Amino acid sequence: MSAPRADQPGAGKAVLVVGAGDATGGAIARRFARGGYSVCATRRSADKVALLVEQIRAAGGAASGFASDARVEAEVTALFARIEREIAPLEVVVFNIGSNVRFGITDTTERVYRKVWEMGALAGFLVGREAARVMLPRARGTILFTGATASLRGSAGFCAFAGAKHALRSLAQSMARELGPQGIHVAHVIIDGAIDTQFIAENFPQRYQLKAQDGILNPDAVAETYWQLHLQQRSAWTHELDLRPWMEQF
Repeated sequence: MSAPRADQPGAGKAVLVVGAGDATGGAIARRFARGGYSVCATRRSADKVALLVEQIRAAGGAASGFASDARVEAEVTALFARIEREIAPLEVVVFNIGSNVRFGITDTTERVYRKVWEMGALAGFLVGREAARVMLPRARGTILFTGATASLRGSAGFCAFAGAKHALRSLAQSMARELGPQGIHVAHVIIDGAIDTQFIAENFPQRYQLKAQDGILNPDAVAETYWQLHLQQRSAWTHELDLRPWMEQF
């Protein structure tokens, strides 16, 4: 990765990836770094984004890591203020937090349901609201939410996850209708299928073998879609799209 040029889309601008994990979130961060953006990567522990930040910098990009709990309002507002003050104007915000757990309905405790809702829905609201607050005065920006199959339908054993993802999708719809006419592109990406991660490799080895046939989602391919969503011209904005391997049943 060469140093950002002045004519690159992200020159002088920042992207925030909330939930910059080892797979999709990290791939999104690296893709925007290649486009010249100053990457702000956050997870609850700064140690968990240290390697990603190091990789981006080693490739010639700009990146900073932050520890932030997206469920806590004060931490979210402070994070946005710090990025705007110390790094660059936020042009893109990606909410990519996962909260997938499986419990039968009678085994789902209040604590489990509340935690999953806080991670998948409340955190999405807080991040989306702060993104809107910094973008509206500039009348531009892109806000991208990562959804799942559970955004569309609840499966047995996933009442908490489906509830949170349904709520996140509704939030994205409402924000798109409110913010689109004011110049801000809001999109919701439904990830329908297993992603190439260590978790899938260790827990679903037969499924992971499909990687050789492009039968599981490639994080870099997913990241490219996020990048292209951001580049869309406003006369043809996409609000929602779904991504799945070619052999996935749906």
